[in-house]
Amino acid sequence: MTIDDKDLLNSILSSLKRIDYIKPQDIPNIDLYMDQVTTFMDEQLSSTKRYPDDKILTKTMINNYAKNDLLPPPQKKKYTKEHLLTMIFIYYFKGILSISDIQNILNPITEKYFSSRDGIDLNRIYKEVFGLEKEASGTLAKDVIRKFRTSRDTFTDAPKEDREDLQLFSFICMLSFDAYVKRLIIEKIIDAKLSGGNSKEPKRKQDAKRK
Repeated sequence: MTIDDKDLLNSILSSLKRIDYIKPQDIPNIDLYMDQVTTFMDEQLSSTKRYPDDKILTKTMINNYAKNDLLPPPQKKKYTKEHLLTMIFIYYFKGILSISDIQNILNPITEKYFSSRDGIDLNRIYKEVFGLEKEASGTLAKDVIRKFRTSRDTFTDAPKEDREDLQLFSFICMLSFDAYVKRLIIEKIIDAKLSGGNSKEPKRKQDAKRK
């Protein structure tokens, strides 16, 4: 593999800058049919796709979320703004967490704040959480740069023809370990604070699919 270090780092940082979230003001205030929901999500989160043919959200996914008690049922086949907000949270969680863990995180929130009229609702929660996005992205970019530079200091004694591949492997391992540890921390919080010691073990086979 031959790629300039600077070009690789710039490519990674450019990818980070393209990652965006659905802004609160862009979420429709009108109820949507399922086809409109999938179209909206696909358009808004297209920058997160790995491949052009990837689907952000499908009818099957939505139905599965409802079956797994992640999503309240639609109202007369229409989905409200609160439904959309819940699906956005699910979208970000499902890449790293099991269905049962997402249930333990989201169910208390949706049960208390879905269609709430007491000041704090899902819309307020969404704005608060994703308002941290800019700061988090900046911190993440700095951490990626640090890990990348650290990886360049590994295998300095390796043959030149092997060094780049080994250093790239080091970089991937550092990123992977970081993601692994953070997932373990989230699971620890769920087990200690959210599941009430009643994790949903029977769903492990289904959880493995992470859909």
